[in-house]
Amino acid sequence: MGTILSGMRPTGRLHLGHLLGVLNNWKELQDEYQCYFMVADWHALTSEYEDSSALRENVRQMVIDWLSAGIDPEKAIIFRQSDVYQHAVLHLMLSMITPLPWLERCPTYKEQMQEIKGKDLSTYGFLGYPLLQAADILLYKADTVPVGEDQLPHLELTREIARRFNYLYGAVFPEPRALLTASSKVAGLDGRKMSKSYGNCIFLSDDAKTIRERIRSAVTDPQKIYKDSPGRPESCNVFAYENIFLSESCSEIEAQCREGKLGCVKCKGYLADAIIEYLHPIHESRKHYEKEPDIVDRLLADGAEKASVTAASNLSLAMKAMGL
Repeated sequence: MGTILSGMRPTGRLHLGHLLGVLNNWKELQDEYQCYFMVADWHALTSEYEDSSALRENVRQMVIDWLSAGIDPEKAIIFRQSDVYQHAVLHLMLSMITPLPWLERCPTYKEQMQEIKGKDLSTYGFLGYPLLQAADILLYKADTVPVGEDQLPHLELTREIARRFNYLYGAVFPEPRALLTASSKVAGLDGRKMSKSYGNCIFLSDDAKTIRERIRSAVTDPQKIYKDSPGRPESCNVFAYENIFLSESCSEIEAQCREGKLGCVKCKGYLADAIIEYLHPIHESRKHYEKEPDIVDRLLADGAEKASVTAASNLSLAMKAMGL
């Protein structure tokens, strides 16, 4: 059985994009691999360090979303990054051998420096977060990492760092391979990338009323002005959602839309009903965990204890190889 390390930053509530793009994939992987699913709270600080007041609650809410979506602590090890100090130690060790240009050339570093406004990201923490990611992966000798295509440069950096360490000190770390995962096929409700910062998401914790309100605001075909105007489903953001959540009746919806027999309000109602039904099991599961907040604390403590056994053993090997 292979080993997987994957994680999420606790920077706010999870939305449909996280469910479709990550959590549903994790549910399958936990049956096939030894999975370490990490709450990446140190990574959250790389961009949110100026105000960390919500960090602990974000951690709790994110883990509740994971559990409610079907991530099983009996199958996978769920832990908080900052509870396993070996991540920081290996990060420091790897920083001694990582050339600065390797970090500066990272595509996402350049993009986010240009795109994220109103935050001072000229810190080592932000520059070095791909190196911390490498430490996360190598610490568990993960041989497989689920990534989207946009994350491949980060994984290649991890592979380069592993090669450099092994060249200098002997074979310690495997070079992890990428397990390409399908990304979410839906944009945000306004047609842009789904992001909580844009306010264009349906969150996993949204109740039925909120879901209906959010979908009512969704952007549709701009040329379908009137109820009986012929529509263009290929240009409609709502139809993209219906391909996922109403796949069985999608062809009928498409035909009625093209013939001008289906108005956008009614069409959005179909979608709202489908998403509410899809999320119902998650909402019911959430109620249980919200009533028992200590469950999350106990789970994270247990996960950290299990993760620390592997982390301590592998860090010891790396330290000995490095002469420490």
